[in-house]
Amino acid sequence: MPVATQASLKGLTPKQLEETSCRLCLNNTYHLGLKPGQKTLDAIGGAHKLQSWPHNILTDSGGFQMVSLLELAQVTEEGVRFLSPHDGTPMLLTPEHSISLQNSIGSDIIMQLDDVIATTSPDHARIKEAMYRSVRWLDRCIAAHEKPESQNLFCIIQGGLDLDLRRECCKEMVARDTPGIAIGGLSGGEAKAEYCKVVDTCTDLLPDHKPRYVMGVGYPEDIVVSIALGADMFDCVWPTRTARFGNAITNSGVFNLKNAAYAYDFRPVDEGCTCTCCRPPSEGGLGITRAYIHHTAAKETAGAHLLSIHNVHYLLDLVRRAREAIIEQRYPAFAKDYFHKLYAGQTEKYPKWAVDALLGVGVDIVGGG
Repeated sequence: MPVATQASLKGLTPKQLEETSCRLCLNNTYHLGLKPGQKTLDAIGGAHKLQSWPHNILTDSGGFQMVSLLELAQVTEEGVRFLSPHDGTPMLLTPEHSISLQNSIGSDIIMQLDDVIATTSPDHARIKEAMYRSVRWLDRCIAAHEKPESQNLFCIIQGGLDLDLRRECCKEMVARDTPGIAIGGLSGGEAKAEYCKVVDTCTDLLPDHKPRYVMGVGYPEDIVVSIALGADMFDCVWPTRTARFGNAITNSGVFNLKNAAYAYDFRPVDEGCTCTCCRPPSEGGLGITRAYIHHTAAKETAGAHLLSIHNVHYLLDLVRRAREAIIEQRYPAFAKDYFHKLYAGQTEKYPKWAVDALLGVGVDIVGGG
């Protein structure tokens, strides 16, 4: 899921986002609650109309801002007190207010307000408190939710890197029977091997028929491994953020097209890619070359916009191919082929965390299995 925090994917029009094959994008409850505000959202009839987006929207509840804006936030049982990053005015985000905002936004998937602690925090007592508080806040979110027939409320599993806390949280959250389940609090700087243990532990305890959403995950190899571990949904700002630095995501890795080596490279950004940016004009695309991105990436916004189109398309196409491989029961071969192309067949360069995590679920990307 591409991330359009402020109801806008940086550099892309809604039509361009649609053309990447995106049918579900993210908005942020906290930011939309500040600006344009609930009154405006109610007046226009929600975020779909505000941003002219005819497809699905998922809103995160604002809980993540406890980590990202920590110097502005104070957490109590009541909720989270913020100082607005716009003008410094105080704002109290409670489970009830978060759900009310998301009801006004009208998103198709809404997230509970959770108590988020960085996985790297050494304060185990605080991580435990946050896990149990997230369960209590879910109950308040369920009670406050006015549109369960049209908006799917997802719970969020917390517990840091403590697998026992994660198991306890899974048990409590599954019992509340929300339409989907998220694994939260990751992608905060923890070691990849620890991340994999948490995802693997949680997915083992979740019902098969409900979507599992690992929040904040966006690197292609992380997604390929996490799918093998049983996860279904992902989001991250990285594909568009890295595009603004001139980086193109490809099957062979990430290329920085600002490098002088690309000044005379007239190939498409990613050969074989079917995005609007890479497709030749004869196939309805723009036929953009690496040389053009090199020329524009440093000083013109057009380069960043074109790379954003490519990068978002690449991630969506990656999960489309993964989905096809699962349906055709050949996901282990898909994962093996992905890493083979990414590291040009040099198995000694494969990251150990990925090899070990995949082996743990019976997928051998190094040997013949």
